[in-house]
Formats: sequence, structure tokens, C-alpha cells
Amino acid sequence: MTRYGLIAGSGRFPILALEAARKLGHEVVAVGIQEEASPEIEALATRCHWISLGELSRLIEILKQESLTEVVMAGQVKHVNIFSAIRPDWRLLKLLTSLKRKNTDALIGGVAKILADEGIHLADSTGLLKPLLATAGVLTRRKPTQEEESEIEYGRRIAHALAGFDIGQSVAISSRACVAVEAMEGTDAMLRRAAGLVNGSPITLVKAGTRRKHMLFDVPVAGPATISAMKETGATALAVDAGRTLLLDREQMLAKADAARIAIAGYEPLESHE
Repeated sequence: MTRYGLIAGSGRFPILALEAARKLGHEVVAVGIQEEASPEIEALATRCHWISLGELSRLIEILKQESLTEVVMAGQVKHVNIFSAIRPDWRLLKLLTSLKRKNTDALIGGVAKILADEGIHLADSTGLLKPLLATAGVLTRRKPTQEEESEIEYGRRIAHALAGFDIGQSVAISSRACVAVEAMEGTDAMLRRAAGLVNGSPITLVKAGTRRKHMLFDVPVAGPATISAMKETGATALAVDAGRTLLLDREQMLAKADAARIAIAGYEPLESHE
């Protein structure tokens, strides 16, 4: 039996990971972030603790009390919350003031280094969900049209370039123009912003997952909620990086996409210049 910790953020990712761990007989101690994680994790974990987003010292204390040396990060922590009224403890405040940039790599990478200094190491966040990683090729009944393929090709170059700056993971392309890029607001909010700019023209959504070689944190995800947002905003096609993007509740997601006539395709990741 394997034993490790799971730091749970928002969304279905931590729930699916805990369900998979239970089926495999693993003992998983969950640490839920109060502002993000679903109460569902309590019933799925061996034990569950709750912390506020700013409580880095408390997180370390819990992991040490549980004698955990390996931990997985699963689920989203909204970047904008770092700039909200949440009050960081002394350890997190020290990290935040030391950062030259407050992007995801710097923030979570800094937390990972502090954990490593305490003898606690991050493991591959997709380890339990490898079957949910997107594969290369068309994943839905409808394949992208020639026009959508052209927009995907253009969008992937832009998304890949932006990913190198750790700004966001998605871009919205319409009528051969990049109409919106994702930053802190998240994919759904970006799509709604894009829809307000295109006067009803169809949108192609492109997600990139090539900005780093590891899969320890901030792995791109898409799921049924993504399809709902696409349908709402007139997005007709989704392109993702194969092997680098999790398709949560995959069967439900693809069925929902088929019903909405949305095309989804996986592409081999573009070469990284890191």
C-alpha cells in the first residue's frame, strides 16, 4: 500500500485522484484548501485536514504530523486569490516578498522548494489519472474543419509562446485573429471576454501545456464545464496538447461536446526551447 498526501484545490481533479487512489488501495491524507476544495474530499480520503490558502506553516505542520514525505498537488488554486484579502502567514509572506515575479512557476515553485527543504517532495500530479490525459488525434465525432485547423495552427504558436512566459494556458482565436489570451481570470472568463469582441463569429479555443517539462503542478485541464462555457460563448473547436492535458470526466465531456457539435483534437506538444 502506498501512502502520501494530497493538497486539494478546486474542481474535479482532486476528487477523481482520490477516487482512483481508493480503488488502488492507497492511503491518502488530504489537505483541503478551504477557499477552493470541495467537501467531497472528506469522504474519499483516509483522513482530511483543512487549511486556509495562506497557511503554509500549518500545511508543513500537518504533513510532518502525518509523517508524509511525498505529496501531490491536485486542483486549481485561483491565482487572483493571492492578491485578495487572504492573509498569508509569516512563511508564505516571506516567500511572496522574496519573489521577483508572482507567476505560477515562481509561486508554486517557491512553495515546492520550501517543502523540499522540510523533506517533503512533490510527486507527478497526474500519476493517478494517466488514462485521462488527452491523446493525439480527433477525440470527438466531428473533426475540426479546414478553417478551424487553420486557426488551431495559428493559436498553438501563440499559446506556446505565451506559455513560455507563464502568463496563461489558453488563447481564443476567431476569424484568423487572436481575440483574447488567458491570464489570471481563467479559461471560462477569457472565453466570455472573447465572445464580447467577436460579434457572434465562432471561436476556437487552444490550450497549451508545454511551458515546463514536469507535471508536478498547474497541469492544463478541461472537462464538462469547459464544454458548457464553449457552448455559451460560441466556441466550436478545442485544441489541447496530447499527453499534457487532463480531460476530466472524459466520457461525459466528449458526449457533451458531441451533442453541441464541438470538435476536440489532441496535438503533439510543440518543441520547448527551455
